[in-house]
Amino acid sequence: MSESSPRKAVVLVSGGMDSAVTIAIAREQGYQVHALSVAYGQRHSAELEASERVSRLLGAVEHKTVQVDLRSIGGSALTADIDVPLDQDSGEHGIPVTYVPARNTIMLSIALGWAEVLGSADIWCGVNAVDYSGYPDCRPAFIEAFERLANVATKAGVEGAGLRIHAPLMRMSKADIAREGQRLGVDFTETVSCYQADAQGRACGHCDACRLRAEGFKAAGLPDPTRYV
Repeated sequence: MSESSPRKAVVLVSGGMDSAVTIAIAREQGYQVHALSVAYGQRHSAELEASERVSRLLGAVEHKTVQVDLRSIGGSALTADIDVPLDQDSGEHGIPVTYVPARNTIMLSIALGWAEVLGSADIWCGVNAVDYSGYPDCRPAFIEAFERLANVATKAGVEGAGLRIHAPLMRMSKADIAREGQRLGVDFTETVSCYQADAQGRACGHCDACRLRAEGFKAAGLPDPTRYV
């Protein structure tokens, strides 16, 4: 494809390390990145600020934030007055309370709509099924099912060339992701992964997201760049 007509991709960006590496991979593969974040009623705005910052630093041509009020239905420690579990491996005890009902389905649906508007056939997300918290919407079966849905539910899927959902981190460990980010020049100090980061984006160091992130850098043999409270 000529440089005057780059492939467009919608990339879901949460502000954390996984989505930052996903942007970097998409850019390396020659995609023009249109970054999309969703303000769904999460506990803090620091991750949304990180999303915009990371998207800009990694060369996205634009960044859009869409508002969806998942706090109105609650059901998660991230969208309701439920304590975030600390200092425990919550993934070993079923799906944890930090799971947000239908979150990835909703986010991918919004990305799907924007991709149609942009004329993009490619949607990227940073879901991972290796070092993660046990969420059902981070597994290969979900991504495969959503791609099938996308291709029967849209004009682009029915009349166009079809749509693809890219999940390049799906089978990577957190250590693999940390190393890949280093290779691609991702500045992880600008990312926010913590479930309850403060207003400055500093991490608690005790929630499941912080634990997985810290263990990933340790296993990769890399210094932990996270800013902690």
